[in-house]
Amino acid sequence: MEFLTGVKKKETLEIHEILAGDYTGKTVKLNGAVHNIRDMGDVAFVILRKAEGLVQCVYEKGKADFDIRELKEESAIEVTGVVAAEERAPQGFEIRLEAVRVLSEPAEILPLAINKWKMGTSLETRLALRPISLRNVRERAKFKIQEGIVWGFREFLSSQGFTEIHSPKIVSRGAEGGANVFKLNYFNKKAELAQSPQVYKQIMVGVFDRVFEVAPVFRAEKHNTTRHLNEYMGLDFEMGYIDSFEDVMAMETGFLMYMMELLKKDYDKELKILGVELPTIPQIPQVRFDRAKELAAEKYNRKIRNPFDLEPEEEQLIGRYFKEEYGSDFVFVTHYPSKKRPFYAMDDPADPRFTLSFDLLYKGIEITTGGQRIHDYAMIVEKMEKRGMNPEDMKDYISIFKYGMPPHGGLGIGLERLTMRLLDEQNVRETSLFPRDVTRLEP
Repeated sequence: MEFLTGVKKKETLEIHEILAGDYTGKTVKLNGAVHNIRDMGDVAFVILRKAEGLVQCVYEKGKADFDIRELKEESAIEVTGVVAAEERAPQGFEIRLEAVRVLSEPAEILPLAINKWKMGTSLETRLALRPISLRNVRERAKFKIQEGIVWGFREFLSSQGFTEIHSPKIVSRGAEGGANVFKLNYFNKKAELAQSPQVYKQIMVGVFDRVFEVAPVFRAEKHNTTRHLNEYMGLDFEMGYIDSFEDVMAMETGFLMYMMELLKKDYDKELKILGVELPTIPQIPQVRFDRAKELAAEKYNRKIRNPFDLEPEEEQLIGRYFKEEYGSDFVFVTHYPSKKRPFYAMDDPADPRFTLSFDLLYKGIEITTGGQRIHDYAMIVEKMEKRGMNPEDMKDYISIFKYGMPPHGGLGIGLERLTMRLLDEQNVRETSLFPRDVTRLEP
């Protein structure tokens, strides 16, 4: 009888192992996909694509035991060869090929030139052929950086005493209310896909004090814009025992600072591939909602048309204002009108027309919504009833206030939208692996 004792030691090496070891002049094995072949007759360059990057392999006729003409791009192969220093190669070394073992071959020619630096095709084509287009080096780099954003979120909040939770995405009622929900037949019961983990985040504050979640969010909104998706990844946290909603903004500021440093340190290669220069965040300014609208109107001669919400153009102008006046790519816009915020938002005691809430704008686009929540039982019941809601419909949620909750608040960040702004992309679909919008359900 045989037993497994853990991860098997492989004969093949990874890029980081070669870079960290003394392999120059030694024979090694690597596996990967054939990214590109440049056949120059007696000499050919085979570029191997691996998760860590590209590796240059050199074929010399008569020194290798295979015919380069039989090798196809996108074949999965295992190469054997001698490591040689080469400053011009992608990793600073190359493999002088001795043998190649073909593990699999493509059945057809690729529909996209993924080995080009820029594929030169439309976004719609790249999305329709997403399983292939994602193999492109630049496309891959976007989602490595997105990994770093999530990694930073988890690491920073864990260091601040937060517990990671996983809330259900099939619910009986949406936390935000309204009609923009995907309805389900759940064993002959009415159900919905969760618009937000809000209810469960608040419940869990009563358990762990501070919680966070990275999970999908579903919005059945029929808009088709460059900034909206119908399924996106939410970075959510909720924290108890706060003194004010500014504690929540301060925590997000700390996360953003931490995330930028992590990206600089661990994702420098991907940032260089995409030509991204990260912003510095010594501090983030904040401005009241009504004052922000006035500042944009005054400086850019724009009439205020909607006193209760920010239009996309206003967000852009407010972002522009704080970039020009304070050199900041970020600005917290606070005290949104109560009628534009959910029932659980805490109204400002000084003026109940406004809430103790905020949005964070990054380069003129909202990437975060958050604020302080109502924690008093009588107060939340009263607000629900004023809005025509029946507290009995959310009795499990209401029970947490009945049996005591600390002052608390939190926020939600749209991962794809944050990535889009960070990389200066113009469409949020560029930063979604497999975007779901009003027209796209595949691949």
